[in-house]
Amino acid sequence: MTKNEKKFTAELEIFRSEAQAGAQFLYGYLSFNSIVSEKKKTLHAVNRTPFFWNTTMGAYQTSFFIVLGRIFDQKSPHNIDRLLKVAQENIEIFSKVSLEKRKRAESDNAHEWIGDYLKSAYEPKAKDFRALRKKVNEHRSIYKANYRDIRHKIYAHKEITDSEEVQKLFSNTNIRELQKVFVFVNALYEALWQLFYNGRKPILRRMRYSVKSMRKARKPEWQIQTVQERMVAEVEDCLNHLANNVQQVVQPRRAKKWRAS
Repeated sequence: MTKNEKKFTAELEIFRSEAQAGAQFLYGYLSFNSIVSEKKKTLHAVNRTPFFWNTTMGAYQTSFFIVLGRIFDQKSPHNIDRLLKVAQENIEIFSKVSLEKRKRAESDNAHEWIGDYLKSAYEPKAKDFRALRKKVNEHRSIYKANYRDIRHKIYAHKEITDSEEVQKLFSNTNIRELQKVFVFVNALYEALWQLFYNGRKPILRRMRYSVKSMRKARKPEWQIQTVQERMVAEVEDCLNHLANNVQQVVQPRRAKKWRAS
């Protein structure tokens, strides 16, 4: 790869780790609460070790708020704007010429198919990045209005300790809104990855964000593609396994009936 290609892919990888980690933390937190609130057997199992589970949920909550700041705060060294800036300033890395070089380097038989492949490859224009920036600004506005102060004044720094002030900040939060923010950043990563590696137009793909819908219509493991779907599925599997095993331990074994030989 060229210097600029390496620069972009480095930023893209950092962004991937942040976007996916944030979704893991949020959906670990949400799916746990969803499952425990519905299943008494699971609640009973969890209540055998409440200190551990409260610590785990607190860590999840702290983590997804911290990640939000790293993604959207413009003072963060590797934020979402930094990624788009590197992409825009080096737009030549998305050209068909650059894509062809990368594909030929990856495939020994590229000469057999590369011509047809490049016919449908997309070369981005400035308007494509303006459209992405518009979406970023929309989601940053949500972050600034409802989540930035929680992140900065409660989790990153202990500026607010009064319970009424804390409750006032949390009153502006909305789970559905927060889910959509994390789904957006993961969709943006996917769009930029597909643009660079496969020459596809950077379109934000729709992704499921509702924990309820993921649990109700769970996909087979081989069909799961998003980090939030995988997290919900694994949390449910973990809690089901825990509940079933605890039940076996807690319930006394029935004595075998004695029979004369």
